[in-house]
Amino acid sequence: MEKREELQEQVDQLKKIRAGLGLNRKAFSEYIGIPLRNLEEWEAGRRKMPEYLLRMLMYYVKMNQYLEKNGIKEEMERKVFDEQE
Repeated sequence: MEKREELQEQVDQLKKIRAGLGLNRKAFSEYIGIPLRNLEEWEAGRRKMPEYLLRMLMYYVKMNQYLEKNGIKEEMERKVFDEQE
């Protein structure tokens, strides 16, 4: 696959993740903790994001959805943050 095609595929996947959450760019950047400018550059295809980051985003979104669906998101966040102190 050519670099241009790879970049477009990445852009499409990123937009699909964001659209699946029903968030605009600003809200999505806050949700995942990535600067808005980076997200804008990636979605416009001006910069390529690291492949591992796209995989991590997919995992993060799916895990959050699972935790919210099962009503354990807040409990998990408390455990994680309490252990860090």
